[in-house]
Amino acid sequence: MYYLCYMDSNTNRMGHLFTVCFYLMGHVLFALTHCNSSDFHLNGDYLLGGLFDIHTSSSASHDRPEAIDCSSQAFSLSGYRRFQLMRFSVEEINNSTKLLPNVSLGFKIFDHCSVANNFPDVLNLISTDGLIQPWSKAHQHVSAASKVVAVVGPFSSTDTLTVAPLFMMDLIPLVSYGAASSEFSEKAKYWSFLRTVHSNKDTVRVIVSILEYFQWHWVAFLGSDDAYGNDGQELFIKMIKDTHICMAYTSKLKPSFNYSVTFQQIEAHRITTIVVFAPKRTAVYLIESAILMGVTNKVWIAGETWSLNEKLPKRKDIQKIGTVLGVSQPVLTISGFSDYLLTSHSKIQCGDAGGGQLCDQVCNCSSLSAQDIISMDPSYSFSVYSAVYAIAHALHNVLQCDKDTCHRNNAVNPQKVLAELTKSNFSLLNETIRFDEHGDPMFGSFFIVFWNQSGDIEEVGFYKFLSSIHFFIDDSRIRWHGNGMVPTSRCSLECPVGFAKKQDGIYKCCFTCEECPKGTYINITDDPYTCVACKETEWSTAASTSCTQRQVQYASFQDISTILILVALLFFLGLAVTMCVVFARNYNTPVVKSAGGVMCFLILGCQCLCCVSIVFFFGKPTHLSCVLRYWPFSLFHTTCIACFTVRAFQIVCIFKMAAKFPKVYSWWMKYHGQWLVILGTFMIQSVLIASAYAHSTPKPYNDTLWSPDKIILTCDVNLAREGVPITVLSALCIICFIFSYMGKDLPKNYNEAKSITFCLFLMALNWIIYATVSVLYRGKFLLTLNALTVLSCMYSLILWYFLPKCYIIIFQPHKNTQQYFQGLIQDYTKTISQ
Repeated sequence: MYYLCYMDSNTNRMGHLFTVCFYLMGHVLFALTHCNSSDFHLNGDYLLGGLFDIHTSSSASHDRPEAIDCSSQAFSLSGYRRFQLMRFSVEEINNSTKLLPNVSLGFKIFDHCSVANNFPDVLNLISTDGLIQPWSKAHQHVSAASKVVAVVGPFSSTDTLTVAPLFMMDLIPLVSYGAASSEFSEKAKYWSFLRTVHSNKDTVRVIVSILEYFQWHWVAFLGSDDAYGNDGQELFIKMIKDTHICMAYTSKLKPSFNYSVTFQQIEAHRITTIVVFAPKRTAVYLIESAILMGVTNKVWIAGETWSLNEKLPKRKDIQKIGTVLGVSQPVLTISGFSDYLLTSHSKIQCGDAGGGQLCDQVCNCSSLSAQDIISMDPSYSFSVYSAVYAIAHALHNVLQCDKDTCHRNNAVNPQKVLAELTKSNFSLLNETIRFDEHGDPMFGSFFIVFWNQSGDIEEVGFYKFLSSIHFFIDDSRIRWHGNGMVPTSRCSLECPVGFAKKQDGIYKCCFTCEECPKGTYINITDDPYTCVACKETEWSTAASTSCTQRQVQYASFQDISTILILVALLFFLGLAVTMCVVFARNYNTPVVKSAGGVMCFLILGCQCLCCVSIVFFFGKPTHLSCVLRYWPFSLFHTTCIACFTVRAFQIVCIFKMAAKFPKVYSWWMKYHGQWLVILGTFMIQSVLIASAYAHSTPKPYNDTLWSPDKIILTCDVNLAREGVPITVLSALCIICFIFSYMGKDLPKNYNEAKSITFCLFLMALNWIIYATVSVLYRGKFLLTLNALTVLSCMYSLILWYFLPKCYIIIFQPHKNTQQYFQGLIQDYTKTISQ
């Protein structure tokens, strides 16, 4: 008898899945249709298919598609335990009247021991009367086709990748209890696939969390050379991309392989943390090789496939390889399973393949005891248990069962069961069984386990997916190898605080350290490789981890120095007004006339207007205050100096030029040359200031360069804008000084020229002091010093030029007479003529 492959014309989209039709050897097909085993088969109203790795084959031969004799392969006790758990689950459901009353479940289970040579069992599950008719109308009702409504298994990702497409074509639910490859989450390819084990994505996420928790950043990843290991490695690379973890070394693991080169490479890279992501058999061989080769003082991170291995933790010298941490599924006690094994094991027929049994339905377990099965690694037990119950609950919903009965007349087919499976929502052993849109479980968690010195596996933490506290490790319960401290696994030691990493080579974990300079900081959480510049309003010292807000400073009206200057300013105004009164009351006296007469009032008035500038040196700068801080003083002080220049020139003319150049003197007096000079100077300076300010108006400026921790609020200084008015003022001062110095030998008591010379000297000294300080200091008190310099210049003029005149007027009136001045002039004239 042969299996026939019928493909309708509208089914070309699945043609690539059947490029090889399964024409198997006649003697194999005979076994498929005529052999039976009570352990592997149970009659029922509806059947569940089961694919379990009771035996495992390392052969991957594809020479011919013949069936393999699984009983001749290596026996897997853990696979056999899962096989018994499915039998127990089905019988427990049948013995209960709550879930499927008046309905019996059966099963057809096969030993899926090979990736490439186990197609007969798969074909048996999807065939009806020896025929496979994909998308046939006969499949619309389960009684007209195969009685299998869903399949539990297979265990490995590689096995599932091979057989899953065969079940997908008719949407037969395939509920895997161990296939963790993330590829199965792609529903566009695996429409009817669900699983009760978490995806590799979740397992790798937990492993990465462990590595980050202990700051193991320099790790090796050893993955099996199959779908499970390759998927795990790809996910691991993706998940560590935005972390501090580097995969320093990776290698593909194969059973019965010489790993000496692998361990040598790990030692050469100075790696102390090794992630082993491989099936149980491969991982066990790797660890045993590490023991034999003397590998010591490593941290081993075990995947869920071998973390609960019952023999390795008790193996001799296991402690020498270092510390073993692992990720495992929670071990849930399935009530009644141990009793079931104790009572049923004696009845199990464990014959060989020669008694008419299928070659993939022989357990070859005659030497086993029930206790051997009970003490076996319990991994994936709940996954099998929940897979069977999920299908049973789906069938419960399709049959619209109530407490007493199910509607057996309802049409049942795999597609309806699949529809109900995707909507699963029931409680089982305190877990709510649900699936997401990808068919992945929305229940369960991971335990983090530790192989202690006693050879026991101890739970030291957990990772929960639906919890506010989802990750926890009690590292106080872990006894580390070596000195008992948490081992380190780094390419480079962490940089000191305030230092940035500079990558050294291709790995981000290998780096040198560079100190962040002043004005920058390092945030190792965001980017440990870059020193970030502080904002303009912030500052930092070298090797800083944050910036500090700069202190904003300006010459405030509340400062004591400001108050003192303002008091002095008010006193100056009072003194200037008093002098104006004195000069006005004695306007026709010789002292007032010799001081300049009406020109004295102009000088004193301009000095008072200069006071406006001093006030605006204080307070927060604004556009208006910046303008008024400079131009009143620049304009009116220039006018004052122009007056003194003219006055000094007149003094020289009176006593020297009048005798030698009488025409020049008469012309000067006739056309009031002194007022023309003063007016011209005022107009020129006004035009220059207006032009400069129109081109570049003074504005507030935040000085952040002088002090790293302060912002000085001031006004901008523009040499192009201030240069020309200052040049005019300086030129006038120089000319005035020349004329006044020329009159240094005038009569002793007639000393206007000497007074002007001394005033100019004090003014120059004030500005020299200010210029020197401004080169060395640019803090807020420089503004105070600027205001004080301006005030000092004004006091120099009023104290050394006008105050002596007021003293003579008030206290020496006898010197303020025409006769006294005539006598001085006559004496000076005689001296010159001699």
